[in-house]
Amino acid sequence: MHGMNSLRALVLITTIAALALTARSAPPADFRPPAVPLITSDPYLSIWSEADHLNDDVTRHWTHHPHSLISLIRVDGKPFRLMGAEPKSVAPFPQQGLEVLPTRSIYQFDDGHVHVTMTFMQPALPHDIDVLTRPISYITWSVRSTDGAQHAVQIYDSTSSELAVMTTNQKVEWGKKSMGPLSAMFVGTQEQPILGRMGDDTRIDWGYAYAAADASQSKSAIGDNDKLLDGFVADGSLPAADDAQMPRAVKDGQPVLAFTFDLGKVGAEAVSRHVTIAYDEIFSIRYFLKNLRPYWRRNGAMPADLLETSEKEYPALVERCEAFDKDLMADLTKAGGADYAKIAALAYRQSLCACGYAADANKQLLLFTKENTSNGDIATVDVIFPMEPILLLLSPTLTKASLVSVLDYSASSHWKFPNAPHDLGTYPIVMGRDDGGEGMPVEESGNMLILCDALAQSEGNTHFSDKYWPQLTQWAKYLEAYGLDPENQLCTDDFMGHLAHNANLSIKAILGLAAYGDMCRIRGDMQNAKKYADLAKADAEHWMKTADDGDHSLLAFDKPGTWSQKYNLVWDRILGLNVFPPEVAAKEIAFYKNHLQQYGVPLDSRTKLTKTDWSVWSASMATNPQDFQALIAPIYDYLDHTSARSPLVDSYMTNNIKSDGMHARPVVGGIFIKMLTEPAIWKKWSSGDREKIGEWAPLPKPPVVTEIVPTSRNAPTEWRYTEQKPPADWTKVGFDDSSWKKANGPFGSRGTPGIKPKTQWKSDDIWLRREFVMPENPGNNLQFVVYHDEDVEIYINGILGGTAPGFNNSYTPIEIRHNAAELLKPGAKITIAVHCHQTEGGQGVDVGLANVTEEK
Repeated sequence: MHGMNSLRALVLITTIAALALTARSAPPADFRPPAVPLITSDPYLSIWSEADHLNDDVTRHWTHHPHSLISLIRVDGKPFRLMGAEPKSVAPFPQQGLEVLPTRSIYQFDDGHVHVTMTFMQPALPHDIDVLTRPISYITWSVRSTDGAQHAVQIYDSTSSELAVMTTNQKVEWGKKSMGPLSAMFVGTQEQPILGRMGDDTRIDWGYAYAAADASQSKSAIGDNDKLLDGFVADGSLPAADDAQMPRAVKDGQPVLAFTFDLGKVGAEAVSRHVTIAYDEIFSIRYFLKNLRPYWRRNGAMPADLLETSEKEYPALVERCEAFDKDLMADLTKAGGADYAKIAALAYRQSLCACGYAADANKQLLLFTKENTSNGDIATVDVIFPMEPILLLLSPTLTKASLVSVLDYSASSHWKFPNAPHDLGTYPIVMGRDDGGEGMPVEESGNMLILCDALAQSEGNTHFSDKYWPQLTQWAKYLEAYGLDPENQLCTDDFMGHLAHNANLSIKAILGLAAYGDMCRIRGDMQNAKKYADLAKADAEHWMKTADDGDHSLLAFDKPGTWSQKYNLVWDRILGLNVFPPEVAAKEIAFYKNHLQQYGVPLDSRTKLTKTDWSVWSASMATNPQDFQALIAPIYDYLDHTSARSPLVDSYMTNNIKSDGMHARPVVGGIFIKMLTEPAIWKKWSSGDREKIGEWAPLPKPPVVTEIVPTSRNAPTEWRYTEQKPPADWTKVGFDDSSWKKANGPFGSRGTPGIKPKTQWKSDDIWLRREFVMPENPGNNLQFVVYHDEDVEIYINGILGGTAPGFNNSYTPIEIRHNAAELLKPGAKITIAVHCHQTEGGQGVDVGLANVTEEK
């Protein structure tokens, strides 16, 4: 009897599980994303709603700083809030629904009398790169009566000057222009420090934010946020004249760009209006001393061209985005189920807007990833790798644009290592890492070989990679020597620290070798194709014996009782390399299912932390759809219920619904990897890419940085310093710093990457001063050369010469502001004063002056 009860219980449990999985394949109830993408073009124009309702909170940049977009509606003279938290005295219009699709976020509002559909559309269409790379978004209101009566309706919309500053202390200027049928308003900083900032937690403070609408359907005004809101709330009006008090700080009567739309009497037939939000960066990337234009500007286009074209194409883009979303969501659902489709839709715009799009000297597209909420690095290979599935699926052209700068740098005389590089600098400055930077030799070499093979399989040839064949061969040889049993190296999960004998990293190396052999096959080199295929299979046999730990594989070959997700193994299936037998992946999937926490599978046995992207990769190793959905469902549940209101995270704790992690990163493009396991779907989407790409320009030669007033990296230099906040005049010439300590730089904590401190600094802040006489013939392009972890500000004789937020991993040139640079005359007595602020992790600071020139 006991056995029979156990059997019945088992049947019941199995039935419940099957019903749950069936329910997961049906359209789910409304998905509540932790944050909703609203305006999403690039790392600077990236605005989100981090609330359940669009009118619960101010809209925010992905860094959580307010980037305020406000919308109000007046119905029969009564005002309501649609978007934003202001004015507090105005009631929110009831939000009834939300749907996040790949290119659109659609809010539904209804009070029983009037229904409002508010749509945020980013026309990120992968088979139309001209459109995808435009820094524009559309906000559309569609209003109709639902109670049989007609209602007088007015709409208010404003765009804050916060979009154009790093901090609200910065002063801005504004203006208004007619652009064809449009009334266009713009705002930007008075200072315009083009490409003057780099790092992670940054907002743009150069270029101009634009808001534009049909002049025949709207009224516009630029002015104080509170005053414009009060006027609309009172009687639906805007001031007749724009505010003329400029320049002024954003925090001083926050200037906004505002439109009103009078829809008249609205009945059952919907009435629509829209606003276009845009940003002109002027220059978007500094590429080895060359300032690159945004891709949309490559042929000389100006903001008027951008906005007029975007307005003209709006009706067609609405139809195209609707069709694209419908088609892509259908295939996502077919491949992975409804939960998976919802997660991928949330990842779509985030992955693309965490990248910058620039044109090289030949007007060819360069795509640069930004390592958001990590360290702000640009073109990081272990960020490109997890992002790449979305690009491989949808656009081989975008894939090439993301890889070409790394490959060109690897082929240059400045990269002298046998492995692939880790990154090319700190966004938006590409300088290269001539010293090797943050090393992940096996990781990055395997990444590049796998991606180049995936691209070759997609296109049926190795034409793109042929130019870089010496580099690919060199990386294959490196993996052949060091990949099977990796030494104590970092891998992409560097937040977990160094790990020797890393079994998952070994899989990457083995598949990297197999990928190289596969490219040899495509090239017709059958001898090397067989050599590397055989080598990879022999290494896989060794791996299966060395990593075996019963019902799972080890985290590290020398650590029995450990385990880890083997997400790298998914590429064996995707590329059809057939290096590992299917039972290896099957055993892993069974183990993961038995080690599920409430919100997912931990990364490994050391932690409860998981990575969203890697978890989807691991799930995609499953050949049974129910196994895939079983591993995806907890991720969906976390996103649907977490109280951490961030753009889609790629790291969180699997046992803590409140946990937050790295977010707004391009790596979530890796969620699309399930689509690559479906050959017909992959072919369908990638074959739609018909972009005509020509020849990329040669890599600009990396700059030569000649220190004129030396840093302390090669020889100690003496500074005065204090860790107690000094008086306000501490930057000035003649300030008495005799009570400050005297010590040699660099300053910092031991173990901080890229710096070797001579003087320990462990407090939150440090202030430094140093005096010197400017040498004769200092050069024509003086810049600071700086190591900073974290925020640094540098003064010359009391004048602010430069700032850099966040941290870098190596000594990097920073342009000197004009007023300070004028003081650096030969023979002049100079006081350089530095403040560095630290929040977490390692820390360090060192500053010198250098002449920065192009290599001859």
